[in-house]
Amino acid sequence: MSTTHAGVEAIRERLALAFGEQGLEVRDDSHLHAGHAGAREGGHYTVRLVSERFAGLSRVARHRLVYDALRELMHQGIHALVIDARTPQEC
Repeated sequence: MSTTHAGVEAIRERLALAFGEQGLEVRDDSHLHAGHAGAREGGHYTVRLVSERFAGLSRVARHRLVYDALRELMHQGIHALVIDARTPQEC
């Protein structure tokens, strides 16, 4: 398994445990950032997820929940993360 694929799978696994599988997408965007400062220290990822857990929460609070779910990976393989976190009603 490639490092890129392993990163996507690790992110997907943790987010699925925290928020469920509904609307969960994880994309590795590292190739778009090759050569810039920090590119070697971790991957660049975009995550999209849908969960009732986001209901009534601000964008910042939603992002905090996602970062909490990925805390361990943030220090081991994620350099940058784009988060799109919505409720089912917002889709």
